[in-house]
Amino acid sequence: MVDFHDKRFPGESDEYRIQRNKLIAAEIELRKHIEQVAAQRRRLPVGGRLKEDYVFEEGAPDLSDRTTVNQTSMSALFADGKDSLVVYSFMYGPQAKTPCPMCTSLLDSLNGAALHIRQRVNLAVVAKAPVQKIRNWAMQRNWENLRLLSSGGTTYNADYFGEAPDGDQISIVNVFQRTGDVINHTYNSELIFVPPEEGQNPRHVDTLWPLWNVFDLTPEGRGEDWFPRVTYD
Repeated sequence: MVDFHDKRFPGESDEYRIQRNKLIAAEIELRKHIEQVAAQRRRLPVGGRLKEDYVFEEGAPDLSDRTTVNQTSMSALFADGKDSLVVYSFMYGPQAKTPCPMCTSLLDSLNGAALHIRQRVNLAVVAKAPVQKIRNWAMQRNWENLRLLSSGGTTYNADYFGEAPDGDQISIVNVFQRTGDVINHTYNSELIFVPPEEGQNPRHVDTLWPLWNVFDLTPEGRGEDWFPRVTYD
């Protein structure tokens, strides 16, 4: 048996330690693979040039402001000194009564991380619903740290696969990079479009979502029929 360290927990059996050490070996390999995939992602050739400098609608930073609506271009989402932009497409269409619960769960987490994320890269959330409709939901969720924009007057969602041909909205992550005055697409979480292997779901944004990673630490795991809701009894 390989001992990776000298720590032992109260009451643990020899069998537990044997199996835990096997798991540590697997976790080491997983960590290496995660880092290798991240490095491979960073080595992608530059993608296509941004189709157009989309103009979104955006409210004031204060969510309680019910009147201000600004026109914000895609290029304006890049802050000085930060040349990468991560855009999450939020499944909230113009006719939807409520937004996607799964997206809501993910954005609850991203809202908490946004202050840290913005120290290195730009982050924006785009939905097809009218901007005040998006902000009304944001107020209920206390999303005070997310930059929320409406793409309702643009073809952004369709162009970058945040929308199906029938108009259904799709949760997707796109990454763009600015070089000088040129903006190029660099990444899309297109694993969602690949048929999953048996027993798996697409899991295309798992790396952004703490919820599932916490469940994966437990004996119960993710389960097969539990999904986030916007409220719980």
